[in-house]
Amino acid sequence: MRAINSSSYRCLQQRKQAGVAAVEFALVAIIFFTLIFGVLEIARALYICNTLQEVTRRAAELAAKTDFSDAAAMQRVREVAIFRNSPGYLAFGEPVSDINVRIDYLPVTRDSAVLPTVPIQALPANPLENQAICMNDPNDARCIRLVRVRICQAGGPDQCDPVSYQSIVSLTPFSFNLPTSTTIVVAETLGRPAGLPPG
Repeated sequence: MRAINSSSYRCLQQRKQAGVAAVEFALVAIIFFTLIFGVLEIARALYICNTLQEVTRRAAELAAKTDFSDAAAMQRVREVAIFRNSPGYLAFGEPVSDINVRIDYLPVTRDSAVLPTVPIQALPANPLENQAICMNDPNDARCIRLVRVRICQAGGPDQCDPVSYQSIVSLTPFSFNLPTSTTIVVAETLGRPAGLPPG
């Protein structure tokens, strides 16, 4: 049997130790990075959930003073609500975009326990016509008295499905629905110019 000298034995032990250290580092690194990315995803999810309420508040405040018959003005309301000057996603908040900002106009009727939505095809032609309808009968189903803003999945006008959260790192796959974050305000001028008589 051949004797192993001490220097080659030491070299063999160092290689074994280097391999063990690499495996230990890999295991610790996976746990560490999963924990770090998990904390970042939770922080991002909380940011989005908290920001959505501010988005609906901003959109409702602007929509209450904006002409609902002007499509370009309403698009600007949606963009400003998500802190942008052009169509796109909420900063650090993808998949929420200006498309997800749903603006509804509500009447207040005598015979309704819930707030119905004025259907798009039944909306008055402009804010002046709305003022005339409301002055004639404040409980008319076409009289816009409230503005409601929600965050909804793009879809039909009568449904408001929640937007699904999308994680940015595949190591931490979170799956839940974002809140619809509803805000309801009193309709103010709706873009009606001051001093004009109702149409």
